[in-house]
Amino acid sequence: MADEPRNTSSPDPAPADPAAARFWMLQLMRLGGVLLVVGGMMILAGKVSGPDVLGYGLMFFGLFEFFWLPRTLARRWKSPTIDETRDTR
Repeated sequence: MADEPRNTSSPDPAPADPAAARFWMLQLMRLGGVLLVVGGMMILAGKVSGPDVLGYGLMFFGLFEFFWLPRTLARRWKSPTIDETRDTR
């Protein structure tokens, strides 16, 4: 009996909710955008060494990542509506 393998694995938990994973992905993307904008502002203020072009670039890409990218991903992940799934023949 000591030689029998014990089943140490727990039962399979409920499958992960894809909506929750997508929500957190959007929030992390927005946080990354904010951090890029702050980094760009620090470069432009002279708190961190770097060329001004880099500061403006970071700010532009951070704003892009904060405002535009989450909307694009949300549209891509959106479930089709009933009208979109109907056959139009």
